[in-house]
Parts: sequence; C-alpha cells; structure tokens
Amino acid sequence: MSEPMAPVNFLLVDDLPANLLALEALLAREGLVLLKANSGEEALELLLRHEVALAFLDVQMPEMDGFELAELMRGNERTRNVPIIFVTAGSTDAQRRFRGYESGAVDFIQKPIEPAILRHKADVFFDLYRQRQQIAAQRDELARAAAALREADRQKDRFLAILAHELRNPVAALLGGLDLLERPRAAARGDEIRGQMQRTLRHLARLVEDILDVTRVSEGKISLKIERTSLADVVASALDVSRHTIETEGHTFEVELPADPVWLDGDLTRLSQILANLLNNAAKYTPPGGVVGLKARCVGEQVEIAISDNGVGIPADLQPRIFDIFAQVDSHRNRARGGLGIGLALVKQLVALHSGTIAVASDGAGQGTTFTVSLPTVRNDSPLPAA
Repeated sequence: MSEPMAPVNFLLVDDLPANLLALEALLAREGLVLLKANSGEEALELLLRHEVALAFLDVQMPEMDGFELAELMRGNERTRNVPIIFVTAGSTDAQRRFRGYESGAVDFIQKPIEPAILRHKADVFFDLYRQRQQIAAQRDELARAAAALREADRQKDRFLAILAHELRNPVAALLGGLDLLERPRAAARGDEIRGQMQRTLRHLARLVEDILDVTRVSEGKISLKIERTSLADVVASALDVSRHTIETEGHTFEVELPADPVWLDGDLTRLSQILANLLNNAAKYTPPGGVVGLKARCVGEQVEIAISDNGVGIPADLQPRIFDIFAQVDSHRNRARGGLGIGLALVKQLVALHSGTIAVASDGAGQGTTFTVSLPTVRNDSPLPAA
C-alpha cells in the first residue's frame, strides 16, 4: 500500500492581510496548504522551510516589491524553479510585463480578481505538482523493487552456493561408504559403515524436506491437520526429536509447563516441528555444557512458549532479519552443521499458519538467545474449527 502524498504548498505574498484572506478563501481545497506572508522577507523565510508548488506575489509592496522578491527566488537554487504568478492592481504595460517575465513570472493576474480564472490557473499547477509527486513515488517504488530483486538474486546465489556445499559433503560420504563396502576387508565394519550411511541419508532427507516445506508454505500448498492437542503432547513430541542433540552437547535441559493442561487447535506434527527446530537451534548454538530451557505460561487467551539458551547470542543488527530466509550469522556458520539458513524462516511461517507470532530477544554476542512463540489457546470442551 502506497503512502499518502504530502500536501501541496502554495505561497501567497501580499502586504495587505485582507488580500491574503481573499486569496485564501478563493484557493482553499483539500490537499492544499496556503502559506501566507505579509512581506518579501517573510516569504523568503517560508521558502527556506517549505517546498512550494506555486507562488502568488503582489507586485506593489513596500521595501521589497514582487519583482525584487522574484529575482531573489530565481537566484536561489532551492526556489529557482518555483512558478510565479504576479498579482497586480496597477497597469500591466509591456515594460512591466517584460520585467515580470524576465524575473521568472509564468503569468499575471489583474485585480479585481476573477475567481474562476484564479482557481483554474491554480488547479493547473496543483495537478502538475501532484503528477510530479506521483512520478517521484513511482520512481522510489521502482527503486525499492529493483533493490529487492537484487537482494533476492543475491540470496538465491548464496543459497545455491550453500546448498551445493551442504549436498556435496554427504554425497561424498555416501560414495565413500559404498566404496568401502565393496572392499574385501569391509565385512567386519559393514554394520558401522551402513549406520554412518543411514545417518547421512537422514541428514540429506532433512535438507530436502526443509526446502520442500519452505516452498509449500510460500506457495500456500501446505495443509494442516487441525486437531485438539495438549501443549504437553506437543512438547513431548518435540523433545523426542531434539533430545539427542541436547544430550550429545552435554546441555542441561530445563522445562516448565503450566500446572493445568493447555489446549491448542493445530497440527501436532507441525507444532512439534516448530519447537523441535527452536530447541535444536538452541542446542547447536550453545557451547557444550550449556543450559537450554523451555518455559510456557498462559497470558490471557494465549500461551507463550519461551525457548532460551546461554549460547552465542545474536547481534542486534541481525535480529530484525533473523527470520528472513537464508539468514545466518556469518561467525556462527561452523555451528550450523549442515543448516541452510531456512529453519527459522520455516518456523515463522508455520507459527503464522497457526495464527501465532514469534519474537527473538538477545543481548548480543555470548549473551544467549530467547525465542518466544505465542499461540492461541482453546477450551477442551469447545468445538473444533470447521475445516
């Protein structure tokens, strides 16, 4: 949605307040701001503070007349191109008109003013200025779109490079395993080699599934199996997936759930995927022997699930972009262990599909991280939403 355009400013300059009021009454319209000045000096002050689409200058003013003011405006870079209409009660002989046009006038209006003519002339400049504003807004929008396309292209190239790297290693490991199995002396180590190959294949399958999940969600092709489930079951399912990673790193795991059951309407598999991804991240980005926690509390009709760690933390400048696809902290890549930088983007999308929100908080490098997922709760005796 485009932002509303700024109002258009007209400058009215006349040493007689009654004339300014009359001009204001004739010109008033929506989207137009009329800046009034009783002298050339006041007009110059206003021109320093405001961008003006049109200036009505009274010719006959004491100290600085309209011609002198126009010449000063033409000599200033900021006001050089402001259209000027002179308003005069005196005669407009050829000499006066020549001086007026020489000092930058686009037109003369004779007093007494004909209202319809005045409004028509003003409307022309109002519309021209609006068109310039629209062109400038379209130019800025195109520039933003071009920048977004360049960033998307950069992210695509970055993703392909990361994907190629992450696929190359497990594929090489699988080829190496097959080569070992074909050797005569490999029989004694067959089970060990096959176990390594199975783990590598599971890793490959996870990478592919993550990519497919992001694509499905982005294209609106993912379907949720909505059922009544308890938060305790979601947490237990997530722990089944992430417990090995937490224990392998020697972390202490702390969990705190509400005493009373908390009920959710959602896809149990996807909800547990959200928490498991966050728990695995916390385990991976925390040095061995750290603390990973999951704490849930009910706030109104929402449950807030905070997954925290005392690990490497997230720099403040990256936090607003941490849920962008492929976003990773460069200094943390050695801890990603085969990650493509799409996990948090997928988590955010899955949370949104469950009408929830997710937020991140970190005091910076080495200060740990907390991700907080907020999901709507339901009463266990309430009906399931219609499919």
